[in-house]
Amino acid sequence: MESVGSPSRRAPAVGRGNKMRAAVLEAAITELTKTGYAALTVEGVAQRAGVHKTTIYRNWKDSDGLVADALASHFATHIPIPDTGAVEGDLRALARSLVATMTTQAGRALLTVALSDAVRIPQLAEVKHALFDDRFRRAEPIVTRAVERGELPADTDPAELLKALAAPIYFRLVFTGEPVDEATADRAVQVALAAAHARVLPAM
Repeated sequence: MESVGSPSRRAPAVGRGNKMRAAVLEAAITELTKTGYAALTVEGVAQRAGVHKTTIYRNWKDSDGLVADALASHFATHIPIPDTGAVEGDLRALARSLVATMTTQAGRALLTVALSDAVRIPQLAEVKHALFDDRFRRAEPIVTRAVERGELPADTDPAELLKALAAPIYFRLVFTGEPVDEATADRAVQVALAAAHARVLPAM
């Protein structure tokens, strides 16, 4: 078997099956965060995963399919919809979950892809849309319960509320590079609630 890259960078062999698949997907996420989407190569992922590049090509058609699969697998975990009994508590849990997700290596990899030309590739665009659609769905019961309790105006749009919640978090992640933590999440909740109470988040 021919050598790929420098021996010092190559990880130990990981075998076959699920163990190999997990190692390759994890390596793809790491490569995304270290090199960016444009510079990512199957060879680089293979070196990091400890497999030969032909192993990857037997399981994934190309690097785009590999990246899409890697991101989808990392964000497929079920996250319970918060139900604290109050809209502020629910939104705080949702915002903190968003911060926790997007500050992981997989979260940073997703941002790398979302901010690159890769979003034009159908497979990767689908992963991004699926993630945000899932977040919007999670906001719906939170808003419905809050309206029933009289905590939010009846015409509050769940998707618009979530966008108002997420905007300050993503602004720091993408543009300013400021620290993003639970305090960031809690301030985002106050911004979103203020907008909702000002009735600027109605359904379109």
